[in-house]
Amino acid sequence: MKHAWLLSACLLWSAGQAQSLPITSLNIGVHLIRAEVAISDEERGRGLMFRESMGENEGMVFRFANARQVCMWMKNTLIPLSVAFIGDDGRIINIEDMQPHSLDAHCADRPARYALEMNKGWFRKRNIRAGTPVDGLPK
Repeated sequence: MKHAWLLSACLLWSAGQAQSLPITSLNIGVHLIRAEVAISDEERGRGLMFRESMGENEGMVFRFANARQVCMWMKNTLIPLSVAFIGDDGRIINIEDMQPHSLDAHCADRPARYALEMNKGWFRKRNIRAGTPVDGLPK
């Protein structure tokens, strides 16, 4: 019984910890981003849930097998984020701001191959908008 409790406690603790994902460097103009890469359904489903903070130029890039209608939400996400939806051509389609814990869907305006989540307002502060190319996206 004691071992079952310990296992449950360990599983709950690990659920709140940052996952270990590959890291890539992205460039948007002169801006360098250190991005975790989420490719599998499980990685994309967990996203940035349970994170308490994220560095100024850190984010997460979600790669999909092909361009499709993509929507994001903020279930169990503690920090406000902005998401840039990116097409097959590597250009930003649209950018949406998202609030912590919201179940509202934030969707790409057309089929997207990638989504890049950054701290809320990151794109706006750098005057990055639809049509801007993103270099270094994972293939």
